[in-house]
Amino acid sequence: MNAPLWIRQTHRWLSIIFTATVIANFAARAINPGEPPPWLTYSPLPPLFLLLFTGLYLFVLPYTRKGRSRSSD
Repeated sequence: MNAPLWIRQTHRWLSIIFTATVIANFAARAINPGEPPPWLTYSPLPPLFLLLFTGLYLFVLPYTRKGRSRSSD
């Protein structure tokens, strides 16, 4: 598997993990009216930062492809 496909797959799995941590955060706040533990509150941040980097890479990827032909309209 080449790097862009590997990063795309990683980005997809990170989005699932991020969504699950956000849902767990809201569920913990709904079940317990007090403040949840800090590890649960900040648990969405690591996948979010990784999503930022993989997303930026995937955003820039089409503009940096070598050998891409340009149309002369």
